[in-house]
Amino acid sequence: MYKIEKRPSGFIITFSGFVGIDEIKTWKEESENILKNDVSPNFGVIINMNGLKPLSADAQNILVEGQQLYKDGGMYRSAVILDSPILQMQFKRLGKRSGITDTERYIDASSVINPIDIAISWVKDGIDPGL
Repeated sequence: MYKIEKRPSGFIITFSGFVGIDEIKTWKEESENILKNDVSPNFGVIINMNGLKPLSADAQNILVEGQQLYKDGGMYRSAVILDSPILQMQFKRLGKRSGITDTERYIDASSVINPIDIAISWVKDGIDPGL
Protein backbone atom coordinates (compact mmCIF):
# COMPACT_ATOMS: atom_id res chain seq x y z
CA MET A 1 0.00 0.00 0.00
CA TYR A 2 1.16 3.53 -0.69
CA LYS A 3 -0.25 7.00 -0.11
CA ILE A 4 0.95 10.46 -1.19
CA GLU A 5 -0.16 13.43 0.94
CA LYS A 6 0.59 16.98 -0.20
CA ARG A 7 1.50 19.43 2.57
CA PRO A 8 2.35 23.15 2.38
CA SER A 9 6.09 22.42 2.60
CA GLY A 10 6.14 19.20 0.55
CA PHE A 11 4.91 15.63 0.76
CA ILE A 12 4.42 12.75 3.13
CA ILE A 13 4.64 9.44 1.31
CA THR A 14 3.65 6.25 3.08
CA PHE A 15 4.58 2.75 1.96
CA SER A 16 3.52 -0.27 4.03
CA GLY A 17 3.04 -3.99 3.73
CA PHE A 18 3.94 -5.63 0.45
CA VAL A 19 4.34 -3.19 -2.46
CA GLY A 20 4.60 -5.05 -5.74
CA ILE A 21 5.75 -3.94 -9.16
CA ASP A 22 2.31 -2.80 -10.36
CA GLU A 23 1.73 -0.68 -7.28
CA ILE A 24 5.17 0.93 -7.39
CA LYS A 25 4.58 1.77 -11.08
CA THR A 26 1.29 3.40 -10.13
CA TRP A 27 3.07 5.39 -7.38
CA LYS A 28 5.66 6.59 -9.87
CA GLU A 29 3.00 7.64 -12.40
CA GLU A 30 0.97 9.46 -9.73
CA SER A 31 4.15 11.16 -8.48
CA GLU A 32 5.01 12.23 -12.02
CA ASN A 33 1.58 13.84 -12.46
CA ILE A 34 1.72 15.60 -9.10
CA LEU A 35 5.22 16.93 -9.73
CA LYS A 36 4.26 18.25 -13.17
CA ASN A 37 1.14 20.05 -12.04
CA ASP A 38 1.02 20.90 -8.37
CA VAL A 39 4.27 21.59 -6.60
CA SER A 40 6.40 24.51 -5.47
CA PRO A 41 9.93 24.79 -6.88
CA ASN A 42 11.48 23.65 -3.56
CA PHE A 43 9.92 21.11 -1.24
CA GLY A 44 10.74 18.44 1.32
CA VAL A 45 9.59 14.84 1.52
CA ILE A 46 8.99 12.53 4.47
CA ILE A 47 8.71 8.86 3.56
CA ASN A 48 7.13 6.66 6.22
CA MET A 49 8.03 3.02 5.61
CA ASN A 50 7.01 1.47 8.92
CA GLY A 51 5.77 -2.02 8.19
CA LEU A 52 7.07 -2.12 4.62
CA LYS A 53 8.29 -5.50 3.36
CA PRO A 54 11.52 -5.61 1.31
CA LEU A 55 11.02 -4.64 -2.32
CA SER A 56 11.78 -6.85 -5.31
CA ALA A 57 14.67 -5.87 -7.58
CA ASP A 58 12.24 -4.63 -10.25
CA ALA A 59 10.30 -2.53 -7.72
CA GLN A 60 13.59 -1.10 -6.43
CA ASN A 61 14.54 0.05 -9.93
CA ILE A 62 11.23 1.89 -10.34
CA LEU A 63 11.55 3.40 -6.86
CA VAL A 64 14.96 4.82 -7.84
CA GLU A 65 13.35 6.40 -10.92
CA GLY A 66 10.67 7.89 -8.66
CA GLN A 67 13.29 9.25 -6.25
CA GLN A 68 15.01 10.92 -9.19
CA LEU A 69 11.68 12.48 -10.24
CA TYR A 70 11.32 14.09 -6.82
CA LYS A 71 14.94 15.25 -6.81
CA ASP A 72 14.64 16.75 -10.29
CA GLY A 73 11.26 18.26 -9.35
CA GLY A 74 12.77 20.38 -6.56
CA MET A 75 13.12 18.15 -3.49
CA TYR A 76 15.72 19.77 -1.25
CA ARG A 77 15.64 17.30 1.69
CA SER A 78 14.00 13.99 2.54
CA ALA A 79 13.67 11.81 5.62
CA VAL A 80 12.90 8.10 5.54
CA ILE A 81 11.30 6.51 8.60
CA LEU A 82 11.95 2.75 8.80
CA ASP A 83 11.52 0.01 11.35
CA SER A 84 13.81 -2.58 9.78
CA PRO A 85 17.62 -2.65 9.53
CA ILE A 86 17.32 -4.63 6.28
CA LEU A 87 15.15 -1.93 4.71
CA GLN A 88 17.47 0.78 5.98
CA MET A 89 20.41 -0.86 4.18
CA GLN A 90 18.27 -1.34 1.05
CA PHE A 91 17.15 2.29 0.97
CA LYS A 92 20.59 3.73 1.66
CA ARG A 93 21.80 1.78 -1.38
CA LEU A 94 18.85 3.01 -3.46
CA GLY A 95 19.49 6.59 -2.35
CA LYS A 96 23.05 6.32 -3.66
CA ARG A 97 21.75 5.08 -7.01
CA SER A 98 19.28 7.95 -7.34
CA GLY A 99 21.74 10.61 -6.18
CA ILE A 100 19.84 11.77 -3.08
CA THR A 101 22.23 10.49 -0.39
CA ASP A 102 23.50 13.94 0.62
CA THR A 103 20.02 15.27 1.34
CA GLU A 104 18.29 12.15 2.68
CA ARG A 105 18.33 10.96 6.29
CA TYR A 106 17.17 7.64 7.72
CA ILE A 107 15.34 7.41 11.03
CA ASP A 108 14.97 4.12 12.91
CA ALA A 109 11.42 4.25 14.25
CA SER A 110 12.18 1.46 16.72
CA SER A 111 14.81 3.52 18.53
CA VAL A 112 13.16 6.95 18.90
CA ILE A 113 9.98 8.20 20.56
CA ASN A 114 8.54 10.38 17.80
CA PRO A 115 10.16 9.73 14.41
CA ILE A 116 7.78 12.10 12.57
CA ASP A 117 8.97 15.07 14.66
CA ILE A 118 12.59 14.14 13.95
CA ALA A 119 11.84 13.84 10.23
CA ILE A 120 10.11 17.23 10.19
CA SER A 121 13.08 18.83 11.98
CA TRP A 122 15.40 17.54 9.28
CA VAL A 123 13.20 18.31 6.27
CA LYS A 124 11.96 21.70 7.42
CA ASP A 125 14.81 23.06 9.54
CA GLY A 126 17.88 21.07 8.46
CA ILE A 127 18.44 19.63 11.95
CA ASP A 128 20.35 16.41 11.22
CA PRO A 129 18.89 13.46 13.15
CA GLY A 130 22.34 11.87 13.31
CA LEU A 131 23.77 14.67 15.46
